Amino acid sequence: MAETRPSKIRKTTPYKLFYWPGMPGRGEFIRLAFEYTSTPYVEANDPSKLLPTITNAKNSGGAPPAFAPPALELPSGRVICQTSSILNYLAPTLGLAGWDKEDGAKLDEDEKEEIRACVNQVVLTALDLNNEVRTSRYSSRYPPSIASSLYYEDQKSAAAERSKDFLLPRHPQRNPANKDNSDGAFCVSKHTTTADLTVSYMVDGLMFAFPKRMTALRDSGKYPLVFKLQERVNSGDRIKAYLASERRLPFSNGIFRHYPELDGDE
Repeated sequence: MAETRPSKIRKTTPYKLFYWPGMPGRGEFIRLAFEYTSTPYVEANDPSKLLPTITNAKNSGGAPPAFAPPALELPSGRVICQTSSILNYLAPTLGLAGWDKEDGAKLDEDEKEEIRACVNQVVLTALDLNNEVRTSRYSSRYPPSIASSLYYEDQKSAAAERSKDFLLPRHPQRNPANKDNSDGAFCVSKHTTTADLTVSYMVDGLMFAFPKRMTALRDSGKYPLVFKLQERVNSGDRIKAYLASERRLPFSNGIFRHYPELDGDE
């Protein structure tokens, strides 16, 4: 039986996503949640207005203002930030928390919160890996003991050593996709969650940055569910249409960058 997709969420005022222009970056994790559920959203990425808007304490609803993008303006006008926090907020609203209407009727609130916690746990783990990519591969800009002001071209030797360590096959062993049925691989439940979308995008990015290494891992057959999950997410009608659209920004000078000299089969 095919998975029941979340119904389209209609808002009088669409969500507004604040992120830097021209790159997918961490904003992409949030875009995927909107695109998967066909939820209306708009983007605000004028560099001259971005930080002044999200760091304005008047927009935070009493909470500390956002430090940096991504930030999300809710239909109420309140602005929230931090990728994992935004996804944790959106998950139940968009039907990406781990249950559908039928399953939700059978769960009490404590059970729902436990499932949400498990989903958020996987999201946080995947975003930890995203941060490792950033510190080791953000143009391989931040290897240990090297000034963060230096770019890849200024520290190629250090970047090469850092990439060797990063490419050790330890991350797929912490396999986040552990649910497998006729509909494909899932992270937490039998329904697509923000965890599935986050993990799938991490695989997309790593395939771009390290195609030789990731292809070798895929072909090894040791981590079939990780790649099966990515295939399931990307083959869905809504995500497939998004990937083929101009809304999907290409990998470029963001977190995932490809330098052939840093890639390898092992």
